[in-house]
Amino acid sequence: MPSLDANSSGEGYSMSASTVSEAFDLEKYLSSGVENIVKNLVKSSVFHPRESLFMAQYAMAGKKATALRRAAEERGEHIPPFLIASITSLCNLHCAGCYARSLETCVDGEPVEQMSAEDWGSVFAQARDMGVGFILLAGGEPMVRRDVIEKAAQFPEILFPVFTNGTMLTGDYLELFDRHRNLVPILSIEGGQQKTDERRGVGIYKRVQDAMARMREKRIAFGASVTVTSENLEEVVSREFVDTMGEDGCKAIIYVEFVPTNENLKALALDDEGREELSERLKALRQEDDSMLLISFPGDEKTSGGCLAAGRGFFHINSHGGAEPCPFSPYSDVNVKDHSLKEVLDSKLFRSLREEGILMEEHDGGCVLYQRRDQVEALL
Repeated sequence: MPSLDANSSGEGYSMSASTVSEAFDLEKYLSSGVENIVKNLVKSSVFHPRESLFMAQYAMAGKKATALRRAAEERGEHIPPFLIASITSLCNLHCAGCYARSLETCVDGEPVEQMSAEDWGSVFAQARDMGVGFILLAGGEPMVRRDVIEKAAQFPEILFPVFTNGTMLTGDYLELFDRHRNLVPILSIEGGQQKTDERRGVGIYKRVQDAMARMREKRIAFGASVTVTSENLEEVVSREFVDTMGEDGCKAIIYVEFVPTNENLKALALDDEGREELSERLKALRQEDDSMLLISFPGDEKTSGGCLAAGRGFFHINSHGGAEPCPFSPYSDVNVKDHSLKEVLDSKLFRSLREEGILMEEHDGGCVLYQRRDQVEALL
């Protein structure tokens, strides 16, 4: 299997002409984009020694992580550059169409058998030693697990985007993010006030805007996550929206295609025309201005040579320690409490998904593994 290191173009994987007009190297874009953001922050933080020192140290750590992955590749081991960690199944919101609640991986009551902060610390240490450079902290709402986020702060070699609804970004949390710049809040937003409040609840848009203002005041780098639907597509890929987010201090926007979990929600999912528009608009926005990182899932995965789940580019660990191909495919045959990350990457399920071609199959958009869940279940 070809490497997905930063110099890989994804060649060797079959992609239909209808899926991609030209190859897009997602990891190279991410790596160069983060490097560009770091450089800009270093320039703007010349009078802020602590921030400038972290940026310089992280740049060095990123090069070391890339070298570790390349060395592993030469030994015949593929180490993905990313890891998604859902550190809790608890959430304080009930967003319309939430896939996690539909799959019952998100709850209101007190979660049981959740990984401890020490368990997560072991995962983070193994990931660092393998060359994993990014660990996305998700949930539920990850900020209900301050103990885990504080543990992540102890690993400055790793960048931890924290995908949060933004409702808890006050007081002590702002101080934590200010002290530890490897923790990067990624706030969920659905466009303007109307679309955000419709999906996330009345008043949530203002709370997110207030959180952004507080972070901008403290010069804390942050990004945004947008769930793209047929209803908000035009708004969230507009130049006006991106410029407004940039003015608010946002350094990156992650666009995630809505995944319908029942027939009633299918109308919200992007069709072929919508996915093409998303791809073309992001391509144009990137060409117009490279100061902000703009990423699309799974669109950028498909144009990078197919789904990157199951260890091709990343994998997912749920709040109980189960290693899963991705958050939209909650199936596991191994647990990180009992197995090392290297053993997880070589699990039967992950190997089967990588070798039997399911990750490369054509699909209707959204998540290929969710749409092919019968095939995934059969591999178990």
